[in-house]
Amino acid sequence: MSAPVVTLREITAETVRTICELEPHDAQSGFVAPNAVSIAQAHFNPVAVFRAVYADEEPVGFIMWRPDGDGASCFLWRFMIDKDHQGKGYGRAAITLWLKSLPPQGYKLARTSYVAGAGGPHGFYLAQGFQDTGEIRANGERLMELVL
Repeated sequence: MSAPVVTLREITAETVRTICELEPHDAQSGFVAPNAVSIAQAHFNPVAVFRAVYADEEPVGFIMWRPDGDGASCFLWRFMIDKDHQGKGYGRAAITLWLKSLPPQGYKLARTSYVAGAGGPHGFYLAQGFQDTGEIRANGERLMELVL
């Protein structure tokens, strides 16, 4: 049996409840906002883009990004894979799809931030090629970037 195909899909009125029910492991909940909060925030930020992460026809996660003001960089604002679907490669595949979509749109740099702590996403982002910048945001999150 072949591995599921990972895609990033628009969230619709029919799928929003299912996407909002996806959640990380309890120990990871302090590292990412609930999907419902992210979707609400995106509706008040006209440049935000959000998608559901699917493995074949099953929703398994959520990703949200926005362009930075410079027009050359894009900021990964939220990313999560549901607790029941972690460790299957879906996160790596989703980030790879997102990163590959950026250069054709004119982006030269992908940025993200993370909350430091055991069980947090730092190692995952390092494994995807992001590097620490050494900068810490006002909210305490640490910045990372990846030249595309």
